[in-house]
Amino acid sequence: MCGIAGLWSPGGYSDNTPKLAEKMADRLYHRGPDGRGFHFDPDHGLAMIHTRLSIIGLNAGDQPIFDKDAGLVLTANGEFYDYKRLRGLLRTDGFEFTTKSDSEIALKLYRKHGFDFLEQLRGEFAFAIFDEKKEQLILVRDRFGIRPLFWHNGPNGFFWGSEMKAMLAHPDVPREVCPKAQLHQMMQVMVPGMTLYKDIQAVLPGHMLIVTRKGDGFEVEQKRYWDAEFPLDGHHDIRSDDEHIEAVREKLVESITFRLEADVPVACYLSGGIDSCSILGMAAAIQQSPVKAFTISFDDDRYDEAHIATEMAEKVGADQDILRVKAEDLYGKNFEDAVMFSERTFYNTLGVAKMLMSKHVRDVGYKVVITGEGSDELFGGYAQFKADLFLHDPDYAATPAAEEMRKRNAIFSGSVLAEETISHPAFEEVMGFTPSWIQPWMLTLERVKPLLSDEFKARLGDYDPIAAIAYSLDKSMLDGRHVLDKVQYSWIKTMLEGQILNWGGDRVDMANSLESRPAFLDHHVAELAMRIPPHVRVRDGVEKWVVREAMKHVLPEVLYKREKFAFMAPPAHTDVKKAAEIDKLIEKWLSSEKIASHGIFDEAKMRASIEEYRKSDDHAQNTRKDIILNHAIALHAMEELI
Repeated sequence: MCGIAGLWSPGGYSDNTPKLAEKMADRLYHRGPDGRGFHFDPDHGLAMIHTRLSIIGLNAGDQPIFDKDAGLVLTANGEFYDYKRLRGLLRTDGFEFTTKSDSEIALKLYRKHGFDFLEQLRGEFAFAIFDEKKEQLILVRDRFGIRPLFWHNGPNGFFWGSEMKAMLAHPDVPREVCPKAQLHQMMQVMVPGMTLYKDIQAVLPGHMLIVTRKGDGFEVEQKRYWDAEFPLDGHHDIRSDDEHIEAVREKLVESITFRLEADVPVACYLSGGIDSCSILGMAAAIQQSPVKAFTISFDDDRYDEAHIATEMAEKVGADQDILRVKAEDLYGKNFEDAVMFSERTFYNTLGVAKMLMSKHVRDVGYKVVITGEGSDELFGGYAQFKADLFLHDPDYAATPAAEEMRKRNAIFSGSVLAEETISHPAFEEVMGFTPSWIQPWMLTLERVKPLLSDEFKARLGDYDPIAAIAYSLDKSMLDGRHVLDKVQYSWIKTMLEGQILNWGGDRVDMANSLESRPAFLDHHVAELAMRIPPHVRVRDGVEKWVVREAMKHVLPEVLYKREKFAFMAPPAHTDVKKAAEIDKLIEKWLSSEKIASHGIFDEAKMRASIEEYRKSDDHAQNTRKDIILNHAIALHAMEELI
């Protein structure tokens, strides 16, 4: 895993460009501490930057990688699985390789297949190819957005980077903050492609950018090469239960086998959930030596799953390492660092805990972990998904299952589950209903609006963030689909990339130079999952039924029978020590001076809200205000820390 960045500025390239490129690389050191490489091309006004974390081809994987015959240059961040087979096939086609790196196959596949080459690539990646002959730059991001990639096209050139901080190290990339993005971050849900900065965008998951020089400027074409396409309702795969179960087993074993391949040791993250336990169980069976398993333990029994994780580790003979996270660990400088690395706000300090875990994993000598992200998205695991299934699927609507589920998940009311029902006409238009997953964030928005300053509201005008999110979804991918497919698709396009894979994934792992590999997000696994009938994914109210059955002989019985439990850190209001720690951040980042300088909030209203929060004992409302405070603190901190 690595970091990439670059600039293409035919009119702005100067003797100072290499020095600026070094500064850009410095901001990506954490993504690639094992080496750095540059390609400087004054004739084209091009600089390409790579910082390396050596995982495969430890002594032969330096980048950029060149194909001089074809006039191509590549810098890549990520892993291309099954590369040995592809390299063998390409060699028989007559292609010569100059490295043993998995990344080089992208250049040869591009030469052979043109823009269709992405169909051959399997893995998590973000990369840039410069085609000298066509005077064209191609930026590519993997299908789910596991690896980050940003870009800016301005009067002084085209810039890109794995993280915005690398781009902002160059003086020609503007830092103007977007008020719409600030509002979205306060309510948690971003519009795909949007960032904090007005003139910096994220390459969308499953997309490539084709940047072509046109005179002194650039033409940018955005092209989708893959999407999470669910079949029309009634057109899912028709198989017996046993056939579905066996197909899931086969694809997951294949995915994990690929992700265990590295020239360094590979470990697993292990929580008390089905997903990470399944991965550990399969990895333990595949790998010859005992698997190292890393677990986070919180100092609040209501949120801690370490005891279940330990039962799983003992079952498969894994070498478990438990990191015990205390209240004071989740705030202060650790909170600020998590904001800086994530480059966005977060509603829960789980991102801080995961950043601390990635540091611990590196400290004990590991560079790679396999993780469980993506299973809930693909197999219907979240309580929010089941809520919509219970409400809108005729087979469930008449049952008491939804209310029973809410009672069991009362601890999450105010965060991942809304404490009251709310709807929006844009979602009703696009999806036919307002999905349960966005309702908590709509309620958060309603509580944020009164805290905003008049000046900030004037800058927003009549902007409707909920409508912007709804209309960002491709309606053609929703029409005619089953309700479960609709909610899974809408979540995959928004919260998976913007939250789970950001401050819950790559950004806090790579903060400490740790490569995380989410095995469920292999696109072969995903395409299988999307074709499985909804009532096989969720059977009789049991979420991820087909995964449970596929892993039945791997999981402890207590986990096999357990309902999905949201993995999150205890909110600040649940403990006096945490409350004291967040108060220190409030004093630092929500001071009168900070509120005035950033201009987002009305100070009197923010102060009143904080005092009400401190005096209240309403769990759901305090959870909501914990979320708002986390976002507000981070929003002020982010502008100064990035």
